[in-house]
Amino acid sequence: MIQLQKIDKSFGSQKALTQLSIEVKSGEIYGLLGPNGAGKTTTLNLLLGFLTTDSGQVKVADLDVASQTQKARNQIGYISENVMLYPHLSGIENLNYFCQLAGFNYSKAALGEFLSTCGLDVSQHNKQLEAYSKGMRQKVGIAIAVAKKAKVYLLDEPASGLDPLASNELTSLLKKLAADGATILMASHDIFRVKETCNRIGILSQGKLIKELVASEISANELEKIYLENINN
Repeated sequence: MIQLQKIDKSFGSQKALTQLSIEVKSGEIYGLLGPNGAGKTTTLNLLLGFLTTDSGQVKVADLDVASQTQKARNQIGYISENVMLYPHLSGIENLNYFCQLAGFNYSKAALGEFLSTCGLDVSQHNKQLEAYSKGMRQKVGIAIAVAKKAKVYLLDEPASGLDPLASNELTSLLKKLAADGATILMASHDIFRVKETCNRIGILSQGKLIKELVASEISANELEKIYLENINN
């Protein structure tokens, strides 16, 4: 569902990505782990069609992003570190607004079901966003992606600033989406959250994929050791 094939990307003389190849299948959560400046956000922006490659091919749901940009974007639900929503609208009003922008019209009951499925307590559905915690806003952002019927989810540092309970809820929700067939790519520098959430992990350093690991085959301590050894070399 996600394919990055031998991607090169530079900004002027600065090499952002070098021969990056990643494939993420349906039902899989892939963690792109790396420090700030490693190329994680550049990778997501290529998948979203906001940037073009210097060489290589980017595909989402078998669609070439360069030539079929809008069709590819229609398959994607994107959740950023800071979900941009309207603070003076309620959670359900925000969800309804963004659904309508995407061409979907749902009943209030259906909108509420999306929010509940994504972990937002029903008592919060009609409260204004300005009263929401960051974790609650993340749930609305994910509900927007779910209601859009996204097949692919791209997440940029989704657990940043979340408390442990909200982080665990995020992990559970992403695993549920994957179990239902979604393809998820999560970019993060949070070693523990990536280990707990993902099936496979790719370590990205200075624009190069330097290691791929199966999460179930290593402990968090082992992952941290491998990560630091590779990042520091």
